[in-house]
Amino acid sequence: MILSPDRVAAIATARADKPKMRERDLANVLNIREAEILAAELGHGVRRIAADPDRLLARIPALGDVMALTRNDFCVHERRGQYLDYRADAHAGMVLGPDIDLRIFPSHWVHGFAVERSGPDGTRRSLQVFDAAGDAVHKIYLQPESDLAAYDALVADLAVADDAPFDLAPRAVPEPIRVNEAKFDELRSAWPKMTDTHQFLAMTSRLKFDRLGAYLSIGAPWAVPLPVNAVEQALRQAGAQAVPIMVFVGNRGCIQIHSGPVARLEPMGPWFNVLDPYFNLHLRADKVAQVWLVRKPTKRGDAISVEAFDRDGHLILQIFGKRAEAATDTGAWDAIATGLAAEVMA
Repeated sequence: MILSPDRVAAIATARADKPKMRERDLANVLNIREAEILAAELGHGVRRIAADPDRLLARIPALGDVMALTRNDFCVHERRGQYLDYRADAHAGMVLGPDIDLRIFPSHWVHGFAVERSGPDGTRRSLQVFDAAGDAVHKIYLQPESDLAAYDALVADLAVADDAPFDLAPRAVPEPIRVNEAKFDELRSAWPKMTDTHQFLAMTSRLKFDRLGAYLSIGAPWAVPLPVNAVEQALRQAGAQAVPIMVFVGNRGCIQIHSGPVARLEPMGPWFNVLDPYFNLHLRADKVAQVWLVRKPTKRGDAISVEAFDRDGHLILQIFGKRAEAATDTGAWDAIATGLAAEVMA
């Protein structure tokens, strides 16, 4: 679709009324998609670029140090570093650098923009990718140390004409939690036989459960419900003990992973935040409806996670222990997570 003059004017008026409001929040106020905000501002600090991850992510290492941002409705994951070791795949690509760690689902990388915003600290530049519905998938923010010449070359080489088709699909209709009562016994038989966490999705797909439906069905000791504040408790304990963890936050098009300790933890209103130099996390704690401790068997011992879901049963984030190269468990993290479950089951 091409935005109508009336739509462009309405967005411009709203932007003038709320100049400091983030695009996502402004889109929610206007009941439109975030990508529409940027499409309405083409030529005013916004340019269209190709969103194909094979073309885009192959160029990002040249930018040097940047900030990667992936979010869903209720959690924002920000990680500084360099994009290294991009591995292309038609179904699920990866960035496997020590700082930026991503799982990429290319079919959802549909609309791309290069965005420049002027502010009191100078011009902030970013590359932003959206799915077919116009919702954010992944964003890359330049830092003071980033290579501006490489950025300019990337934007020029990946430029898409402003008048190229810009069609937005309807958002996917949320599905109810999926439980297949006829396959309870098969689920209970198959779960202990897993040897890798990546087998979980194949197992649940074959048996026609979704993630939360499987947790509700399998029960203890494999899945144990925790209090809704268990994510905050887990992060606080991991921070206090300097326990390295892995924090996964994603959407349909991208999953972003932090591996390492967390230190500066601060609640601010409804948000619970990690505010470390190279990793920031912003969780809408009031939107967490369920938290589960989950055990998945692997060849190196159980992988134990704490996982948060919203009221519709959608995954918000996962926390695992960071396993040392030769370790068979994640010791200190396992003690934190199982301690939370022990309090519930006592």
